[in-house]
Amino acid sequence: MRLSSPSSDKFGGFDSPMTEGQFAELTNVSRGTMSDYIAWQQLLLRWNKRINLVAPKSLADFWRRHALDSWQICQFLPEKAANIVDFGSGAGFPAISAAIQCKNIGQGRVLMIESAGKKASFLKQVIRDLGLPADVSSDRIEKIAPLGADVITARAFAPLDRLLEYAAPHSHAATEFILLKGETVEQEIETARDRWTFDYKTVKSVSADSASVLLISNVKTVAPT
Repeated sequence: MRLSSPSSDKFGGFDSPMTEGQFAELTNVSRGTMSDYIAWQQLLLRWNKRINLVAPKSLADFWRRHALDSWQICQFLPEKAANIVDFGSGAGFPAISAAIQCKNIGQGRVLMIESAGKKASFLKQVIRDLGLPADVSSDRIEKIAPLGADVITARAFAPLDRLLEYAAPHSHAATEFILLKGETVEQEIETARDRWTFDYKTVKSVSADSASVLLISNVKTVAPT
């Protein structure tokens, strides 16, 4: 199921915090999946008091800015994707959502790449507590052996041109990219075209008016002239 942007009237507009109930109504996730999102939120609230995982003020709108924003990538995950890699996972956006989806459908595994040790420890705690099919690597992406990812995801990791450079050793001809991007997405696409060829589609975000989900496939380097 693919959703259009939520109604401003029904869900309070992009500037208003979303409630847990509104998230459940909009996404129509199962009771078990909702329990995993709630557990993730509670762990984040507890850990964020000790280490700076996310800006504290953003936690007041966890259900829109983090949960919904991350959940929307699940609409685009290929059914047969076995190896999902998330760059710069931070507090798990969108990696934890992808792992919850894999758990829900019984297909796929997520590798979360996060070089900050404390954030990596948080991700490991969430994975253990929620029983997610996922792993964490605290190595820098440049030092990781080729991963052969079926899907690469990221939020606020790097401009597209640099992201594709980081991804090149870890992707194959059929790798699909599902990227959460802000208002500079068109500029990033134009810049990346100097070095890469690819098919792409932008889908309006359901969590922020100026954001989008960028779907990329068939990535190749531009042939020298």
